[in-house]
Amino acid sequence: MIGMIMALWLCAGIWAVVTGLRLRKRAQFSTSQADRLALLLESAPALPLVVRNDGRIEAQDRIASWLGLTRLPNFLSDLAQPDTGLSADDAAALVRDVSAAQKTGRSFSRSVRAIGSSRTMLIRGAPAASGLATQGAVILWIFDATESQAEIGRLSLETEQLKKAFSTLSGLIEASPVPMWHRGPDLRIALVNRAYVQAVEAASAEDVIVKGIELVDAGGGVTPVAAAAAARQKNEIASRIVPATINGERRAMRIVDVPLGDAGIAGYALDVEEVERGRSAFRRFAETQRDMLDRLSAGVAQFSADRSLLFCNRPFQQQFAFKPEWVTERPNFDRLMDRLREAGKIPETRDFPAWKAERREWFTGTGEAIEENWLIPGSVHLRVLAQPLPDGGLLLIFEDRTEQAQLSSARDTLLRVRAATFDNLFEAVGVFESDGRLHLWNNKFRAVWGFEEEYLATHPRVDALAAAAAPMLTNPARSSLIRELVRSATVDRKQRSGRVAFRDGRHFEFAAVPLPDGNALLIMLDITDSRTVERVLRDRTSALEEADRIKTAFVANMSYELRTPLTSIQGFAEMLNSGFAGDLETQAKDYVAAILQSTERLSLLVDNVLDLTQGDAGALPLERKKVDIAELAKRAGGACAGTVHAKQIDFATDIDASAGTVQGDGKRLRQALDHLLQNAVLYTPDKGRVFLHASGDDKTAVLVVSDNGPGMDAAGQARALDRFSRIAETGSQNDEASLGLGLPLARQFVEAHGGTFTLISELGEGTVVRIELPR
Repeated sequence: MIGMIMALWLCAGIWAVVTGLRLRKRAQFSTSQADRLALLLESAPALPLVVRNDGRIEAQDRIASWLGLTRLPNFLSDLAQPDTGLSADDAAALVRDVSAAQKTGRSFSRSVRAIGSSRTMLIRGAPAASGLATQGAVILWIFDATESQAEIGRLSLETEQLKKAFSTLSGLIEASPVPMWHRGPDLRIALVNRAYVQAVEAASAEDVIVKGIELVDAGGGVTPVAAAAAARQKNEIASRIVPATINGERRAMRIVDVPLGDAGIAGYALDVEEVERGRSAFRRFAETQRDMLDRLSAGVAQFSADRSLLFCNRPFQQQFAFKPEWVTERPNFDRLMDRLREAGKIPETRDFPAWKAERREWFTGTGEAIEENWLIPGSVHLRVLAQPLPDGGLLLIFEDRTEQAQLSSARDTLLRVRAATFDNLFEAVGVFESDGRLHLWNNKFRAVWGFEEEYLATHPRVDALAAAAAPMLTNPARSSLIRELVRSATVDRKQRSGRVAFRDGRHFEFAAVPLPDGNALLIMLDITDSRTVERVLRDRTSALEEADRIKTAFVANMSYELRTPLTSIQGFAEMLNSGFAGDLETQAKDYVAAILQSTERLSLLVDNVLDLTQGDAGALPLERKKVDIAELAKRAGGACAGTVHAKQIDFATDIDASAGTVQGDGKRLRQALDHLLQNAVLYTPDKGRVFLHASGDDKTAVLVVSDNGPGMDAAGQARALDRFSRIAETGSQNDEASLGLGLPLARQFVEAHGGTFTLISELGEGTVVRIELPR
């Protein structure tokens, strides 16, 4: 029994030793695994934190340093402290997330940041396994997401920028006037812009994509899909020109396919027909420009960037005697300069290579035109203009200014002649500019005003000049007239004149004349002598007018004084003729008849003289009654019938009904017409012709008396209208001279009625007198 017990005990000991060794080995393995796991946890990017169901927490001390705490608190809510740890909002939100996970069993994720730290931590939470902690516990894994958050922010910004760039690019493609499209990997149309839709006249971009509407037809037997496949296979941009119908119009389009690798093929279409039109228009413009340059008088030569002659017009070839065959060889600039030197068409220079090198630098100029004047043998003046071109070429313009130089020389000569003439004029001349400044003057101008040359050289204004000239004038205020005249000539462009008197007795007449260039010419003429003569003539005229007035008064008084004895003589003669003094002998009766005839004639002369003097004094009495012009003419014609019959004169009358009536003095008008008819009958030779005409219109009545007498020249007409001239009555039998008052009185009576009196006469052609009387 004891042996058995010992054996069992030994077995039990052996089993216990074996079991102990096995447990020891397992414990060592567990310890090594625990140490390994601890090392893994220490080196892991995330730290665990267990939150029990009562809010207590278990975690490594490293979490406290991440949160800026000196030690880890016991409860989750204590992670928020005044100056360290989490913020109150983050801590409260974390507590809510843990409570929700405990109740619902759902995981959560939250990003938090410690106070005063730039570190961002990502907390992922989930319910803890039952073997890890008590029921209701939540395990939190805390990640240091500072770098990942920064990377996420950067990637988000890049994504946003890429979205904006893609949106901008899409908008640009959509707004492009050029049809553009994109083919997917299957080479089917996946994207088109608005211009593509309009070009194929589709309803929308979706309609184009769904129906697969192609922009162009198969060009050269190659479909658009085949052309795109060929471009993708070669991985090169392919371009081809095919016909297309764009907006109902057949046009040639350049189709470009751009391989995009696995993304497919992009394409766009360009309207090359417009380009060709532009090229054609440019060619026409170039041809027109060259044709225009050929019509210029200046020589034009254009050099390309390699300094060879690209173009030259005909005047250039003619100026330098270049043959067209030589020009077509396109010689370079140096060769052209050598050819010009050989022909003597450049200025003479000692160092020709250096001179040519300087001109060669025109090609590399700054872009501004370079101008030179060449004086070449033969007195030929050339103006050379060199303009560097943007493409590295050069444009040369050669203008022959020989004629201009000759004209300039002639002009300088004319200017010198003008200046010499200007200074030697007798008149004082000054030229004022449009702003009123004195521009030119001659010696006479300076001498008249007594100004110093230094003062005039300052080109004073006209107002300052007038102020300086005022003390020299008799009336200083008249100096303003000079300023006004110059202003009128420069501003109003009107010519005006005036006169000024100097204190020293000189008198000047001046005029301001506008010049074509906007300036004004002031001319001053010394009229001192003419003013003296004018004063003498004025005094003489006044004396003559006074003598004429005294003469007129004397004649009027004499007329009145002659009436009294004339009336007495006529009365006593009539008494003697009537037999109051007894019967007279035959001879005595003849004497009395002669006295009566003389007194009657003398009385008529006195009445005429009195009428003249009253008319001069403006005291001629006139009535205003209706006067029948036709009746007046008939009576006047009948009154001279006796004289007409005696001289056997052909007296014709033409009295029209249109003569009508006028308002006036019938007696005076009858006297005027009688005087005209008496003169006509008196001066018309025997068997002559006298004509009386009367007519009118709605405004005037017309009386015309004409004869075919001897007529008068201009001097005779002047004497006939003079009141006191002696005119020989050649038509009278005794050819005696009489006082010619008929025509002057007739004119005076007509003019007193507001009418016109016209005398027309020529020697040997007779005389015509026309009277027009207003209604």
